[in-house]
Amino acid sequence: MDLLQIYLPIAGNSVSLILLLGLGGVVGLLSGLFGVGGGFLLTPLLIMIGIPSTVAAASDSNQIVAAASSGSFAHSRSGNVDYRMGILLLLGGLVGGTGGVQLIKVLRATGQADFAIRLTYVVMLAGIGAYMFFDSVRALRPARAGLCPGRKEEGARRPSLYARVVQALPYKMEFERSGVRISVAMPLALGALVGVLSAIMGVGGGFIMVPVMVYLLRMPMHVVVGTSLFQILFTCVNVTVLQAFYNHTVDFLLALTLLVGSTSGAQVGARISKRLKADQLKIMMSVIILAVMVVMVLGLVMRPTTLLSYAGGH
Repeated sequence: MDLLQIYLPIAGNSVSLILLLGLGGVVGLLSGLFGVGGGFLLTPLLIMIGIPSTVAAASDSNQIVAAASSGSFAHSRSGNVDYRMGILLLLGGLVGGTGGVQLIKVLRATGQADFAIRLTYVVMLAGIGAYMFFDSVRALRPARAGLCPGRKEEGARRPSLYARVVQALPYKMEFERSGVRISVAMPLALGALVGVLSAIMGVGGGFIMVPVMVYLLRMPMHVVVGTSLFQILFTCVNVTVLQAFYNHTVDFLLALTLLVGSTSGAQVGARISKRLKADQLKIMMSVIILAVMVVMVLGLVMRPTTLLSYAGGH
């Protein structure tokens, strides 16, 4: 059994090779199913098996670089990348990612990095998981638009507060590929937010960026996926280099092992996704997100010895 253990020099412990390949395969399977990087699941899973939070987050960013490279190249060939939007998101992401790495450095110095990473995960997973679940359940219910047509038209005449704020922003630009006209401040600010989260959570930000681009930037879905991968690729390259240089938390052996498993799993997930409906996929994904969030909450509120004894008893 010792032959199946590999020592991770940066993480500072030995982990089962089969377990790492399996985790990579599961996350790759989910990536193929749902069209996201999978880092939002992989980082907490690595933490659960004993990888330090900072190493898990930084090494996962490294693994995402390879996956995003392949995806963005494929979408670029299909004409599904809005480069103008992607570059603005990227500029914001580079600034946010650099700031996020420095924030992790400060938190490590104060001994609060692990808690900050776990707490960020709990908040983000809870919010996004709950939103996806209720949105998908609502979409699966029979349409009731015809019951109150007058009310629907009345609501349509009144722009929301968000719409009024977006319209008031200056420096508007036309994005032909996405078919939208918005202020350049929007993609810059959203890119910066995703960059910070990439550094703290070790994710490409796709599970946050995709719904943001669809609901807030009003971009068509086929352009969203390609543009998101384009931005994620360069954001994660920046985060990976900075994490390795400043914090020395990138374990390349860990990232390489995960990449081998995730590459195979993604191929299987892509085939399965063709047989399922979009709302079914969303519900499955939201349940997985909420399940991981619950485990992360238990890790925050329960003592480590209690969690270990509970896991040993099962």
